[in-house]
Amino acid sequence: MTIRRIVPNIQSDALEENAAFYGLLGLEKVMDHGWIMTLASPSAPTAQVSVMTGDKTAPVTPDMSIEVEDVDAAYAAMRDGGAEIVHPLQDEEWGVRRFFVRDPDGRVVNVLGHR
Repeated sequence: MTIRRIVPNIQSDALEENAAFYGLLGLEKVMDHGWIMTLASPSAPTAQVSVMTGDKTAPVTPDMSIEVEDVDAAYAAMRDGGAEIVHPLQDEEWGVRRFFVRDPDGRVVNVLGHR
């Protein structure tokens, strides 16, 4: 399975304050949907952190996001492996196909692929 990037997700109501803080380290805003904002390194664009107030369509806020090449294959592997699916596989209006799964320590992982 090909992993494209792994992004930590920070839950916060202070999106702009976080943008300013991480901006001091050189991260720049590359996505902002109002409820989630992603900051990335200009020199290494897959080095990212996301800050979100809460997830728009899911019942929980994920702790991290893992972008994979084939999200359907990742979903099948997790389901067949007995992992707890927290949010079903679905297409989102902002251009991703994703699902949430709980890891052995209880963290929620958003597994996604861009359409």
